[in-house]
Amino acid sequence: MDATSRNALDRRPTGSAALRESVTETIRGAVFQELAETGYARMSMEAVTRRAHVGKAALYRRWPSKEAMVVELVSEAAAAHLPRAAGSGSLRADVERFVRDTMADLRHPLVGRIVPDLVAESARNPSLRDALHRAVLAPRRAAVAELLRQAVDRGELPEDTDLSLAVDLFGAPLYFRMLAVGGPTDDTYVTRLTGAVLAAVAASH
Repeated sequence: MDATSRNALDRRPTGSAALRESVTETIRGAVFQELAETGYARMSMEAVTRRAHVGKAALYRRWPSKEAMVVELVSEAAAAHLPRAAGSGSLRADVERFVRDTMADLRHPLVGRIVPDLVAESARNPSLRDALHRAVLAPRRAAVAELLRQAVDRGELPEDTDLSLAVDLFGAPLYFRMLAVGGPTDDTYVTRLTGAVLAAVAASH
């Protein structure tokens, strides 16, 4: 076993820490299942405890409320799938990569049910909307904005590009297609969407 492997083993939680991590992972799965099956509005902390087979104390030691629990767990999941801010050196390649990666994420059956529900609930719940924006949307938008700034630096986009509008154009068509209206998302669609996004972004100044 090399030094890297030994160090990784040394960092693994043991004893009570490992148990807490295992319980948290069980709760995480229960939360996502509840969100997908019942939606945020009808989901309760009690339902999560029943599904996870844990006591209420296990939840309330970690989170003070349903909103705090959902925002933290959703933001952790989203952080693992942030757009890669290290660009490829080509805006076209970055857009296509973003489209393909986002499509793969949205095809997950839980994601496809949870995201539309949270978007709808956010329209009725300002506190949830603001929390999700800070924890989930803001980091995602920042990563896309960095790709666009790199394209500006390379001369692929005008210096007066409206980055906020360009970020909207990066993802909105794909989210609408996959979460609202449906339709084919094959390679032909990816190619056409990539070209359409590039044209729209180039005009956003």
